[in-house]
Amino acid sequence: MTLLLGITLTGRDVLLVGGGAVTARRLRRFVAEGALVRVVASQLAPETAALVDAHGVPWRQGRFRPADLRGAWLVHAATGDQRVDREIAARCDRRRVLCINAGDGGHGSARLTAQVDAGDITVAVTSAVGADPRRSATVRDAIGDLLANGRLPMRRRRHGGAGRVDLVGGGPGPADLMTVRARRLIAEADVIVADRLGPTAEVLQGLDPDVQVIDVGKRPGSHPVPQEEISRLIVEHAAAGRRVVRLKGGDPFVFGRGGEEMQACLAAGIAVDVVPAPSSAIAVPQAAGIPVTHRGTASAFHVVNGQGAIMASTLEAMADDSVTTVVLMGVAALGGIVDAALRHGIPADRPVAFVESGHTPQQRTTRTTLGRALQDAASIGLRNPAVIVIGDVARANLLMPTPERIGATPA
Repeated sequence: MTLLLGITLTGRDVLLVGGGAVTARRLRRFVAEGALVRVVASQLAPETAALVDAHGVPWRQGRFRPADLRGAWLVHAATGDQRVDREIAARCDRRRVLCINAGDGGHGSARLTAQVDAGDITVAVTSAVGADPRRSATVRDAIGDLLANGRLPMRRRRHGGAGRVDLVGGGPGPADLMTVRARRLIAEADVIVADRLGPTAEVLQGLDPDVQVIDVGKRPGSHPVPQEEISRLIVEHAAAGRRVVRLKGGDPFVFGRGGEEMQACLAAGIAVDVVPAPSSAIAVPQAAGIPVTHRGTASAFHVVNGQGAIMASTLEAMADDSVTTVVLMGVAALGGIVDAALRHGIPADRPVAFVESGHTPQQRTTRTTLGRALQDAASIGLRNPAVIVIGDVARANLLMPTPERIGATPA
């Protein structure tokens, strides 16, 4: 039988006997845990010697002596000689010191597990009888994949203490474009405050029924939950000791008002962190085969909120042949943008692309020009969510030959 215990080795004496490749692997792990590691070995393999030197690990050159056990909390025996390793393990038993016998896992009082960390959860795998490290590692990796994809129940069942807020970017739409950390935090959340855009519907499937989901999604011309109320909600739930995920479309800090929500948390003394995501300003044009920068065509890009005022910097960006201008939330403002651009002297043949519902089965790409943009937008019934790209990268034949025509094209 094997009883798994979580042992803290930070600041505690760990003795490694032997200087080979096994010692090198374990040395890395013990150093990462903050243990006070020392090595006893007649010779050090090059890899072990490099680690000993890099981390300033004390090394006594010579054979193991019983006095080496003095002060040790844990001993790792990997001399390459099973008889010597067993002798060390037996001496550790008599001294009541835990010993990992790397030469024969069944004859030590302790064994290392194959483990994976996911947030503040550690999952450890080992064999109940004997040692089979390859099998343990295979099982660990399978569990790690499930944890990374948010497919295991990770919510806390014992509540109390401080809550926290994570501002999580959902990316441009598909859940598989989210980060591993984002999926894990959603699996841990007690409360999810969700936007309309992004992968909300997909990732919320399969959550525990008692996870509270608060819809604060905005639609064009309709903001049912004001930003001040959203900030109040996330602070209120976190202050009650809950783990809150503020799930946002795109990246939290790209026109997502994530900065305001972070300020609200910090002002209330709430722990808060940000999980980045691909911004739709880059990812949605990519879905249509439009690079926002391309050597010899565009060396910079300018991202603008279409709902805001048309700034001089935006007009200068559109006038610069080497700059791509990306307009988010700009469908309703398209007329004002086109009019201001043409009055500023920007050529009417400047390429423009509309990418609607990027990264979804409904994606539609329309390529046009600044002079025809309003006419073509009306003819296709341009609708949100859409990203508008202005610049030479929007040319239909930039990356690959395509029919020379203006209008809607397959995504």
